[in-house]
Amino acid sequence: MSDFDAQFQKVGSAPGFIAALDQSGGSTPKALKMYGVDESEYSGDEEMFTKVHEMRTRIMTDPSFTGDRILGAILFENTMDREVEGMTTAQYLWEIKNVAPFLKVDKGLAEEVNGAQIMKPNPGLSALLTRAKKAGIFGTKMRSNINSCDPAGIKAVVDQQFEVGKVIIDHGLVPIIEPEVNINAPDKAECEKILRDRMMEQLDNLNESQRVMLKLTLPEENGFYEPCIKHNRIVRVVALSGGYPREEANRRLSLNHGMVASFSRALSEGLSAKQSDEDFTQTLDASIESIYQASIA
Repeated sequence: MSDFDAQFQKVGSAPGFIAALDQSGGSTPKALKMYGVDESEYSGDEEMFTKVHEMRTRIMTDPSFTGDRILGAILFENTMDREVEGMTTAQYLWEIKNVAPFLKVDKGLAEEVNGAQIMKPNPGLSALLTRAKKAGIFGTKMRSNINSCDPAGIKAVVDQQFEVGKVIIDHGLVPIIEPEVNINAPDKAECEKILRDRMMEQLDNLNESQRVMLKLTLPEENGFYEPCIKHNRIVRVVALSGGYPREEANRRLSLNHGMVASFSRALSEGLSAKQSDEDFTQTLDASIESIYQASIA
């Protein structure tokens, strides 16, 4: 079995969750600050990305971070291009940890139109996908944002996500389509109804060789995304924490059977650069275990 086939099988059916380690330029200072690294400790982007790679390396190399509970890890482009223990990051994740590597491929959000933010233009996408495939990346992730219940805005988000998703499939990778619904949207449940209907239309239009994943905000109605989870073009449906604290994100996730976590902030909550290795491992292990249990509930 090829690495891709083994990863596809693991991501599609094994128990566990996906670790989101893909904070990019705009969110990196905040992620570092939460980790206990102040902006005064680095200067410029290169030093900042080195600091965040040190944080991610500490997480990935920790003995609690293994494929027993973690299906995959989403990386930022800069992380893909760096090494972990003398190996490329993607190679280390799969060969040492048995964790499938994903890559964040979007270039951020456009200005809000009709209550939603589509992705910015990405003219370098094809070249990035070619490089990612060569580096051993299994799949990709790209995020859009829905802030209010405007059918035109939600349609624009979903249509763009699936259009780009097909390009990613053509490069031999599995796309995670992420139309995030803002947890603070006043009409969040209504947004989710329109979003689900539009996604189901797009899923129905995929051919049998086109398979995608979905990364969705935990819904207001438990089990709401079950039709998506059961669709024959879906590899897996994963949940984003969306700003919910880990305890609340886990509670909501455990009530949505068939969805598994793909948490970022909720995963790293409580971790600090100042912790001893023993304390770091205990904190990370407890975090992983709680998210794992919510994912298999």
